[in-house]
Amino acid sequence: MESDLFQRMNSVQDPTLSEESPTVSKDESKLDQSRPDRGLRLILLLGFGGLLALLLYSGANALHTLRDLHDAEDAARTRTLDRGRVLSTVILSTNSYSDHMEAYLLSVNPEEGASAINPDDDATRQAEAARQAIQKYPSDRSDEEAALLAQLQNYIIEEDRAFRSAIAWNAEERRLRGQDMIAREILPRRQGIVTIAEKIELLNNQETIAAKQANYVEFGRLQNNLSEFLILALTSGFLLAVVSAIYILRLERQARFRYAELVNSRTELQQLSARLVDAQETERRAISRELHDEVGQALGLLLMDAGRLSNRIGPSDEAGQEIVRSIKTVAERTVQTVRNMALLLRPSMLDDLGLVPAVEWYAREMSRRGETEVEVRAESISDTLSDPLKLCVYRMVQESLNNANRHAHAKNVIVELKQSANSISVRIEDDGSGFDPKRTRGMGLLGMEERVKRLGGTITIESRPGTRTIIRAELPVDATASAPPPAAQA
Repeated sequence: MESDLFQRMNSVQDPTLSEESPTVSKDESKLDQSRPDRGLRLILLLGFGGLLALLLYSGANALHTLRDLHDAEDAARTRTLDRGRVLSTVILSTNSYSDHMEAYLLSVNPEEGASAINPDDDATRQAEAARQAIQKYPSDRSDEEAALLAQLQNYIIEEDRAFRSAIAWNAEERRLRGQDMIAREILPRRQGIVTIAEKIELLNNQETIAAKQANYVEFGRLQNNLSEFLILALTSGFLLAVVSAIYILRLERQARFRYAELVNSRTELQQLSARLVDAQETERRAISRELHDEVGQALGLLLMDAGRLSNRIGPSDEAGQEIVRSIKTVAERTVQTVRNMALLLRPSMLDDLGLVPAVEWYAREMSRRGETEVEVRAESISDTLSDPLKLCVYRMVQESLNNANRHAHAKNVIVELKQSANSISVRIEDDGSGFDPKRTRGMGLLGMEERVKRLGGTITIESRPGTRTIIRAELPVDATASAPPPAAQA
């Protein structure tokens, strides 16, 4: 009998366990083939890095060119202003000098002529200022500017020479020769100075225009360079966008593939877990039936044989009667133990009497065997609940009471069962030491969650170390109609 029982226990295996390895190997090969290409990542990295370097180079080059253009423009403006300032000083000084010469030549008062001979006179200072202004002309002059400046300086020298020769004239000579000197020398020389200054100013304007044209040419080159960089950047960006889109689409397909594989794996695990639970319940029912039928009947026959043996040996044989009584005691104790084991594995009252009597019986057994007092509060529980629903609630209560007694060392446990129109709620509260539900996930809790989720219900566990534990579950009543009992699945 025992060998037959163990053969049944060992024969209950899920056929999906032997079929998992080929599927896993195929999936792993698919995942290996769908991994992103490292060369594509390197191309994208180099492409984006090159595009960034191109943008930085074009921006730095544009800023450098603009700074050079600004410096060239400032230099041209400063050069023009310096030359204009020198020419203005020269013209003003020579005109003032000429005015003093005219005033001297047209004067008929000897005292005025004597005052003009003074070296500190304004005319002498103006001539000196004109010569110094010419010397201060910027050194980066052209050959044509140098020739014109030399002519201008010669005019000033001739003007000074003519003025000093006229100083020796008396009043009569100034009256007779002054106007002729003004008409023949001073006025043409003044006009020549103005003409030379205008030519120099024209040269300066031409250089300014040339500098602006050079700046315009440089600015045009900068625009062309920026246009080329922009076209290159747009082309590179477009190519990188296309490659990135291809890469992203590839990653998206891979993510969808992996998500589908994960969903399939999760579904297979749920199916495997459900099959294991069904196999466990089927095996418990089979073992309970074997213990009740085979072992219980054998022990019953042993008791009957012990009774017949006691009648045969007679009351006079006290030693024999003592042995028979010991055999009967051991057999009765064994019958009770087998009965309790069978009820713990699969209580027959769950099928015969219903959910509430089975839960109350297990609560009494728990209170009787240990130091935990269990109180059951049932409200409006129907006797026509489906087999999977009754079994789920019973196993949930059984596992919770075992955990409260064995691990939490609870003194009091309250089990509340309540049924509404569409659901049945279970609440189990104990005053034990508690635990951390996020870190402690034993097989018992996982089994409860699997059973509840399989029937479409929800379960929550509230507990902290050092405090009480509350387990709540909500199970739909109508959802169990389509779920076959474990025996049918087996």
